[in-house]
Amino acid sequence: MKIQLIRHATLWLEYGGLKILVDPMLMDAESMPAFPNTPNELRNPGVNLPETETDYLKPDLLIVTHTHPDHWDEAAANQLQKDIPLLCQPGDEPIFIKAGFTDVTPVDVEHEHHSVRFSRTSGQHGTGEIGQRMGKVSGFVLEADGEPVTYIAGDTIWCDEPATAIKQYKPDVIVLNAGGARFLQGDPITMDGPDVAAVKRAAPSAHLIAVHMDAINHCMTTRADLAAYLAKEQLEGQVLIPMDGESFEF
Repeated sequence: MKIQLIRHATLWLEYGGLKILVDPMLMDAESMPAFPNTPNELRNPGVNLPETETDYLKPDLLIVTHTHPDHWDEAAANQLQKDIPLLCQPGDEPIFIKAGFTDVTPVDVEHEHHSVRFSRTSGQHGTGEIGQRMGKVSGFVLEADGEPVTYIAGDTIWCDEPATAIKQYKPDVIVLNAGGARFLQGDPITMDGPDVAAVKRAAPSAHLIAVHMDAINHCMTTRADLAAYLAKEQLEGQVLIPMDGESFEF
């Protein structure tokens, strides 16, 4: 398996013979206003897409964990071919069909595509009223012969749902949306340093990859912040924190 961070939560996977694009946010830098009610007013995304040889406009499959604009944007809807198979969570399919996509599959529990099994997981995109307002979010577990079990957790904090997914699927690779995204009120709505550390302790033998940082204005935990926190917790070097465009093979 090859996994590449494009930017923020946008991933490129080569897995089980498939080229998979996850959560495509393809807009140019500063194309979108800051998310409101957040600690700064920086326009989004804060950085352009990286220069890479990956042709991420031509995947074999799309996965969209949820449709917040930092995971699915107008640029992706316009630039990607409409006949690319797309997996999403139930209830989101009308958005893609309206955009012209012709092969949309909402995954309730499991779906198999070209010998790769995709299992949808759930999560909590924050706590309390804010978490409820953020709506339903999903993750996906990928399994195929000869490939590491890979868990893309999606926009969730550390809570019962990812803990259950780790116990059930025993993933070899876990991708975490970190960044400690938050609003002026309430707790973080994505994982921060303590959450990432908790996942590492729950899955000590798994390869952890932390993404979702340094691109969107309400993600307050930077790559440097996360690395410093993990070092303080005696977890230095135990979580991969890629730069945009960086890739790994497992």
